[in-house]
Amino acid sequence: MADVKRNPKDSMKSTWRTDKSVWNIDHWQYEVLGLHPNNLGHDVPVHNKTDKIPFCPNWQHQRWVLFHASIPLALHQLYIWYTKHNMHPVVAFIFYTISFKAIAIKELHLLRRLGHQYGFLDGDKHARDEVPDHAVSTVLGSLISTAVARPLFSVFLSYRTSNTPLSMNWLMLPLEIGLYGVVLDFWFYWYHRLMHQYDSLWKYHRTHHLTKHPNPLLTLYADHEQEFFDIAGIPLMTYATMKLLGFPMGFYEWWICQQFIVYTELFGHSGLRLCSTPPSPLYWLLSLVQADLVIEDHDLHHRTGWKKSHNYGKQTRLWDRLFGTCAERIESTPENVDYGNRVSVPLW
Repeated sequence: MADVKRNPKDSMKSTWRTDKSVWNIDHWQYEVLGLHPNNLGHDVPVHNKTDKIPFCPNWQHQRWVLFHASIPLALHQLYIWYTKHNMHPVVAFIFYTISFKAIAIKELHLLRRLGHQYGFLDGDKHARDEVPDHAVSTVLGSLISTAVARPLFSVFLSYRTSNTPLSMNWLMLPLEIGLYGVVLDFWFYWYHRLMHQYDSLWKYHRTHHLTKHPNPLLTLYADHEQEFFDIAGIPLMTYATMKLLGFPMGFYEWWICQQFIVYTELFGHSGLRLCSTPPSPLYWLLSLVQADLVIEDHDLHHRTGWKKSHNYGKQTRLWDRLFGTCAERIESTPENVDYGNRVSVPLW
C-alpha cells in the first residue's frame, strides 16, 4: 500500500523564530510588536497534573478589561469636549480599530508574562504549539482582520454622532455586558457543536483543531469560512438578539461588550495553568449554577477531535451544562485548586 502523503498545511511545525533568514515583513511584525507567546531562552515552569493550581479571582479580569476598554472612551470624550463636536464615523472607525489592536497586543504581552510565571496546562506532556512555518502570514492576517472587521460593523450599525461615551446607560451596562457573553455563547455553542457533528461542516473547522495545545495567536487559526462566523457572523447574531431583548446596544456599550469577549477568546486559548474564569458581571450567577468556564475547559476541547468532543462553549459553561456536553477537568478540579494562592493580573 502506498504511503498517504500528509498535506503540508496540516503541519504544526514551527522553526521560523530561530531562522531569521526566512523572515519577511510579516515575521518582523511579530517581532517588533512583541506578539510571540513566549520568550525564547526563558524557562517556563513545568508542573505535574497533581500539583496545586493557582486561583485568579474573576474581578481581576473584569478590572483589566474595564480599565483598558475605558481608555479609548475617555480619549474620545476629551476630543468631544475640546473640539465641541463628535468624531466623524470614518475617524471613529480608524480610532477604535487602532485601539482594538493596541489592547489585544497589550493582552498578548500579559499572557506571555503570566505563562513564564505560572506555566501551562498539560505542560508535563507537551509544550504549547507555536505559529506554524507555513501559516505566519495567515495567522497575522486573521488577527488584523478581527481588529478591522469588528470595529467596522460596530460603527456601521450603531455609531451615532449625536451620542457620546457619557451618554451610555450606565445602570444597564453591567447586565448588558453579562448577558452579551451568555447570548453570544448560545450561538457559538450550536455553531461549534454542529461543526463537530457533521462532515460537511467539520471540513471548515478541522484546521483550527490541528493545534492540540494552542497559544493565543492561534485563536483564529482557521479556514476562511470559520473565520467569517467567528469574526462577524456570531457577533452580529448576538447584537441582533440583544436588540430584540430590548437592550440599547449603542456603539459605546457594544465596544465594552466586545472587549470582554476578545479578552476571553485570547485568554481561553492561552493554556495558562490557572484556575481562571472569563470576566463577567454575571460570574457569581454562573458559578452558582456550576456554569462557570475555566481555561482548562477549552484547552481539553482542543485535545479531542471530531465527533466525540465536548466543552463547546467559550464564554460560559452554561450551554454545555444544559445540553450535557461538559467534560471532567483534570488539573482544575476543586480539590486541586489552591484558593489561597491568588494570582494578580497587573493592569499595565
